[in-house]
Amino acid sequence: MTPRPGGPRRSALRAHPSHDDLRRTFSAAELAGDLPPATWWGHAWVEALEDTALDPARLERGRGYAGRGNVASITVTPGRVTAYVQGSRARPYRAEIRMRTLGDDEWEELLDAAAARPDHIAALLDKDVPHTLAAAADLLPAPGDLVPDCSCPDDGYPCKHAAALCYRTAAILDEDPFVLFLMRGRGEREILSALARRNAGRSVAERAPSAAPTPGVSARDAVRTAGRPPLPPPFPPPARPGRPPAYPGAPGAPDPFALDLLATEAAARAHALLTTGTDPVAGLTPWQDAVRLAAAHPGSGLTASTRALYRDLAAATDRTPTDLARAVAAWRQGGEAALRVLEEPWDPPAGPFDRARPALAAAGLPPFRPWRNQLSAPALQLRLGRDGLWYGYESDTGREDWWPRGSPDADPVGALTTLMAR
Repeated sequence: MTPRPGGPRRSALRAHPSHDDLRRTFSAAELAGDLPPATWWGHAWVEALEDTALDPARLERGRGYAGRGNVASITVTPGRVTAYVQGSRARPYRAEIRMRTLGDDEWEELLDAAAARPDHIAALLDKDVPHTLAAAADLLPAPGDLVPDCSCPDDGYPCKHAAALCYRTAAILDEDPFVLFLMRGRGEREILSALARRNAGRSVAERAPSAAPTPGVSARDAVRTAGRPPLPPPFPPPARPGRPPAYPGAPGAPDPFALDLLATEAAARAHALLTTGTDPVAGLTPWQDAVRLAAAHPGSGLTASTRALYRDLAAATDRTPTDLARAVAAWRQGGEAALRVLEEPWDPPAGPFDRARPALAAAGLPPFRPWRNQLSAPALQLRLGRDGLWYGYESDTGREDWWPRGSPDADPVGALTTLMAR
């Protein structure tokens, strides 16, 4: 994914591998970074402590400690950030900052808000936190939410060692906002898996026709002594598919992520079949279904789990991971119709196709050369679909490596608008 201009800075900061998703440790060497924080959520983290601080001088000394590298390795677990901080004495002090973790209902609200908007998922994967998402379940701490503590004899609130830890933690949040989610109680893999389940269920539900309302019987008719009507049908199915259980990893066992994805898919398809009488994905080819599965999962091959998913799906369909990634880009552009545009050139009628080139020239765009249903210029391309919509593509200049981009549009100039604004 291409970083957005003006986004938060990036560095080589990485968490050490650990046995679970609920503990991350950052070494002192990895904590080098600029102060103060560069992102709005990093500032919010610092302000939550500064707004309740009783002594600005202690804050200033803590900021100096953080800038001089006095904070050793930082460990983040749900509700707690800890580190040893070197002060004026030879023995470092153990400082920590505690905050409340979110409850299950708050997490459901937050994940529903993230899954409801693809741009929220894309922002998280690009290490960004949309304001609207952070507000969905009070993700960021408010003044008084952060509780500092330290083994030093200073009874300041906070002491300079806890303040140093707070400033250095803000730099970590700048680089990886998933650390903030971990502080609130859930790790990155668990969050991405939960978003994948919601995306998979929504992918199936969007293809399923609406279920007819279930008929009922009035209470007055049901208790009549004579001429009682027939009993109503059974209770309707649940409003949404059930969630699969958690699948622990074990040596030699199937991959838990793959099991979770397949179970979610099966539940969503069974629910659609129960409520509508049709399987919404039965008409797809194995390749189209593989593309749909990959497109339903957030990450686009960026995380280790989705890279393995892309590799396995591509191998099962005799394609390469690059083929699958390009097809996923098309599916996200416009579903099955966009995938056909990617893979099936055709000869359109002359009328709408011939009118497109003067319209593009009138908009000040460079000349486009035609080939079948495609109009190509350096780095830009339009493809006319059988549905009458134009689909935008991009490539590096001088290469014929076209990737679907933007949103389909009945107007060829409109299809290029979102591409050229990137």
